[in-house]
Amino acid sequence: MSKPMRVAAVVVTYNRLPLLRQCLAALAAQTVQPAAIWVIDNASTDGTGQAVQQMQLPQLVYRNTGSNLGGAGGFTYGTREAAQAGYDALWLMDDDTIPEPQALEALLQMDETLQGAYGWLSSRALAPDGADQPMNRQRKTPYRDIDGYEGEKIPSVMASFVSLFLRTEVVQKFGLPIAEFFIWSDDWEYTRRISRAMPCYVVPGSRVTHAMQNPGTVNIATDVPSRWARYRYFYRNDVVLYRREGVLGWLWLLAKDVWHTVQVLRDPRGQRLSRIAIIWKGFAAGVRFAPAISYLS
Repeated sequence: MSKPMRVAAVVVTYNRLPLLRQCLAALAAQTVQPAAIWVIDNASTDGTGQAVQQMQLPQLVYRNTGSNLGGAGGFTYGTREAAQAGYDALWLMDDDTIPEPQALEALLQMDETLQGAYGWLSSRALAPDGADQPMNRQRKTPYRDIDGYEGEKIPSVMASFVSLFLRTEVVQKFGLPIAEFFIWSDDWEYTRRISRAMPCYVVPGSRVTHAMQNPGTVNIATDVPSRWARYRYFYRNDVVLYRREGVLGWLWLLAKDVWHTVQVLRDPRGQRLSRIAIIWKGFAAGVRFAPAISYLS
C-alpha cells in the first residue's frame, strides 16, 4: 500500500473573517483530512489573526505576511512556505471557498488514478445557489471555457485558485505564482504556465462553493464602481498572460479590450473616460511589464 499523501491546504485571507471561519470549518469536515491548514493572512485588520489562533484546529498553521500583498502575493507566499515545509501536495484556495466534505478525497482519488502524471487538478466551483460560478469556469483553450462538467476528469489549460491541487514537485519544477500581479490573472498565468508542459484536469467530483461577494466575470463595464480602480491590474496582467500565446494572444487581448471599451461606452453609470483610460493605460503598462518568475530555493 502506498504511503498516504501529506497535503497542505493553503488559504489566503484578507479582512473576511466570517467567510474564513466557514472555509476552515469545511476543511475540518473533510472526509480525508489535510495534514495541515495554512492560513496566509495578508495583514488583516478585522481581528483575523487573534481569532484564527484561538481556533481549536490542531493542524492549523497561521502566517501573517506583514502587509497586504494582494491575492497574488498571498498565494506566492503561501505556496513557497508550505512547499518548503515538505508536504507532498498543496491545495490552494481563497478564504471564500467552502469545500464540500469529499472535495479533497475526490482530488486524491484522481491523483492516484493518474499516478501523478498531471500538472494540476481543479474542482468544480459553484455559487451559493448551486449554479456554476462563471468566474471560476475553467478553460479548455486560453480563449474558450470548458463545455461542461460531465465525466470523471476534463482536460483544461487554465483554472482559478478556488480549489487548485498540485504536487509539490510541480511547484519545484515550474516555480511560484507571480506576486507582482497583486490581484487578478495570477491563477490563470500560473495554471497556463504548467499546462503548456503537462496535462491538467478538472475533477467534477470535487466540488466547492465560491461565496464571492461580487460574482460574475471580470469586466470594468459591468462591475461595481467601488472596484473600478483596481482594474488597472487586470488589464496589465492579462497582457503578460496572453502575449505568451503569440499572435493569437495579442489579437485576443486587443479584441477583449476593444469590446470592454464599447461596453463601457454603453454603460449609463458614468465615468466612461476614466474607465476607458484604466483599460488602455493597463494595456500599455502590461506591454512594459516583465515580472520575473521565482523558484523554490
